[in-house]
Amino acid sequence: MAGTTPGTPRVLRAMNDRAALDLLLEHGPLSRTRIGKLTGLSKPTASQLLVRLEAAGLVVATGTTEGRPGPNAQLYAVNARAAHVAGLDVTPERIRAAVADITGQVTGEFEVRTPGRRSGEAVVRQVTDALDGAVKAADLVRGDLHRVVIGTPGAFDPGTGRLRYASHLPGWHSPTLLDELAAALVMPVEYENDVNLAAVAEQRLGAARGHDDFVLLWNEGGLGAALVIGGRLHRGFTGGAGEVGFLPVPGAPLVRQVTKANSGGFQELAGGQAVPRLARELGIGPLPEGSCTEVAATLVRRAAEAAARADGTAEDAPHLRLLETFATGLATGLASMVAVLDPGLVVLSGGLICAGGEPLRALVQHELAELAASRPRLVIGEVHHHPVLRGALESALAATRDEVFDTSR
Repeated sequence: MAGTTPGTPRVLRAMNDRAALDLLLEHGPLSRTRIGKLTGLSKPTASQLLVRLEAAGLVVATGTTEGRPGPNAQLYAVNARAAHVAGLDVTPERIRAAVADITGQVTGEFEVRTPGRRSGEAVVRQVTDALDGAVKAADLVRGDLHRVVIGTPGAFDPGTGRLRYASHLPGWHSPTLLDELAAALVMPVEYENDVNLAAVAEQRLGAARGHDDFVLLWNEGGLGAALVIGGRLHRGFTGGAGEVGFLPVPGAPLVRQVTKANSGGFQELAGGQAVPRLARELGIGPLPEGSCTEVAATLVRRAAEAAARADGTAEDAPHLRLLETFATGLATGLASMVAVLDPGLVVLSGGLICAGGEPLRALVQHELAELAASRPRLVIGEVHHHPVLRGALESALAATRDEVFDTSR
């Protein structure tokens, strides 16, 4: 009969084990009694569970409770060294790598600068250099890693294995690149769009916690979006879902008329390159030094500061106009996405949007209300420290925990 098959006790034990491990990850060290209360298990069953997990190397005794009536109780925590994962965040300028233990604690980071043109062979070397640097910083060897997740602009087409929607990433378009990386890394390797990984970070750690349906709009080096539907990333047939920089919007050139990378459509209207151009039109100057993205972020930050001042002056007027126009551009593209997806939540993320903070968010919310029939809630992303890299680690951790924490095997 169902429920009395020989495998059932083992499966039930594994489910209890996983529930306890998830509680330890969420709460930190817990006593046997506390684990029993949180899981609903009896004291003997909770004790057996902890003995089993300790023998498997998944939990460790970490000390005892103090400051409470009665005898001190033994505390248990997830064994941080049970597994390690790595994440990589790839841009045209650099590859940033990090290693985390199974609890999610980052134990090593490393960055490799990657300016100029490069071959597929150079890409493989740069990826391994970045990974090995982070592994060394974590006092590990590469063989200690269970998995690595690599985030890049664009997406690898599942049918061809070729990188699409990221012509500005030199060296990553070789038809043999994925095979060469697999041969060099000799571990499970997954590839994901960088904006999708920022959404993973927000869903697990930030502004989208508890939300199964939301849109993340990213604006940093380029404009992009991530779509989470039913708790899962929606990638599309070729992996190109969310490549909204190409989205035709009023007031911007059609994509087919533009050949330069990261331009055309929504990107031309509200991407980083639009902000310095708008500043010049408004007579704001001299412009700050730095790359286009850095200049745009500085201008947006200054405009947001002007908007936040209660005693604004005539000198603030051009900056306020810049922020309003930038917000209208963002809302124009968002209106198309909202009309199709009808999300309850939109997370605004990326350095350029975060530079505008609450003044920019409020303006975009107001403008979107004028353009869209539905009224999604707009929030600024909460994962500010390398969100793409954090999302890569979280993605790697989710898969690795499913493997390592499965005690039914």
